[in-house]
Amino acid sequence: MLKVEHLQVAYGKVQTLWDVSFEVPKGEIVALVGANGAGKTTTLKTLSALLRPRAGAITLDGESLADCSSTQVVERGIVHVPEGRRLFPEMTVLDNLLMGAYSTSKGGRRERLDKVYAIFPLLKERERQVAGTLSGGEQQMAAIGRGLMAEPRLLMLDEPTLGLAPIVVEEMFRVVKDINASGVTVLLVEQNTQHALLVANRGYVLEAGRVVLAGTGSELLTNEEVRRAYLGL
Repeated sequence: MLKVEHLQVAYGKVQTLWDVSFEVPKGEIVALVGANGAGKTTTLKTLSALLRPRAGAITLDGESLADCSSTQVVERGIVHVPEGRRLFPEMTVLDNLLMGAYSTSKGGRRERLDKVYAIFPLLKERERQVAGTLSGGEQQMAAIGRGLMAEPRLLMLDEPTLGLAPIVVEEMFRVVKDINASGVTVLLVEQNTQHALLVANRGYVLEAGRVVLAGTGSELLTNEEVRRAYLGL
């Protein structure tokens, strides 16, 4: 589905990604894991066309995304839920969700909203509440729900459990699995390495802007280097 080859990205003169290659097959959950500063968020921003690569190729179903704008990336079915949620805090939950559907036709929005409420029943109860007054976990639900309103083929989640209580973290990973089971391919960026690899079909370890390890989720969980560096075992 998505193929990334030898990606290099820089912020001005400071290069962040040096050689990032990976694939996201249709229907799978693929995890990008690594320490802070490894290049995970930069990778997602580049896939969303928020950053332009110095070198490398990004293709979706064999077609290059090199000349696509961020809007065109979304129109092709790649939706990015950014780190930090990035909701409109003074708007209601409902209005935030509807913002996710701005690039889609009005037909079917009600059905999509109902699907989001089926995944996150709490959002239905809170739909008239101002988003800035939600708890951290509730805001993350709204951010993911907003992404789903765009009808993604590939949903990219950047640190969806960051700063959340352990019980909410467990719920978020259950939601990721449910979203994937509904037919949405998922690219998951997470510092919670153990949970991410438990739900992932395959994973890639980024270190200093390079992919240094790759394998199935279970293979990486038992890899001694991963266990020592990222699981504290």
